[in-house]
Formats: sequence, C-alpha cells, structure tokens
Amino acid sequence: MVKHVILWTLKDELSPEEKAQVKKGIKEGLEGLKCRVPGIVDIKVNINGLASSNADLMLDSLFENKEALDAYAVHPAHVAVADEKVRPYTKIRSCLDFEI
Repeated sequence: MVKHVILWTLKDELSPEEKAQVKKGIKEGLEGLKCRVPGIVDIKVNINGLASSNADLMLDSLFENKEALDAYAVHPAHVAVADEKVRPYTKIRSCLDFEI
C-alpha cells in the first residue's frame, strides 16, 4: 500500500469566504474520485484545520500500490479536478508519498 499525503496553502488574495468555497470544492472533487479511479483504497480531504496550522487543507489518500498512485496522477478525472479546483487557487503544495 502507498500513502499519498498533500498539504496545500491557498493563495493570499482569496477572501475567507472564497477560501471556504475553494476548500469545499477541492474536498468534493477529490473525494469523488474514489469510485472513479482504480486503485484508490481511501481518499479524504481535511478542510477544518486548527488556527495553529500553517496549511489550509490536506489530502490523505491510500493506494493499492505505487502503480495505482502513478495511474491516479494521470487519470483524466483526477487531472480535471486538479486543473479546475486545485491549481488555480493554491500557492504552495507539499507532498509525501510512502509505502506502508
């Protein structure tokens, strides 16, 4: 199994209301991929960080293996969510992938 964790920081120019909408859209988009992309075991997006956090949201996902993660990265459904709901609104992305 492979764990795929991403932390994002949203762009500064977004208002608090816009950030809330963006986070909701990212959560719905990414979590909606579970039944659409083969190899995803679990996928969750946390959008309710505490004030002590220095990131705005986190993707916590689990894949069957590295090949499934690689296929997810280029899957058209994932690319569409990333291009439409994530990349236009984020300024920082940190990723950690590891086998468990």
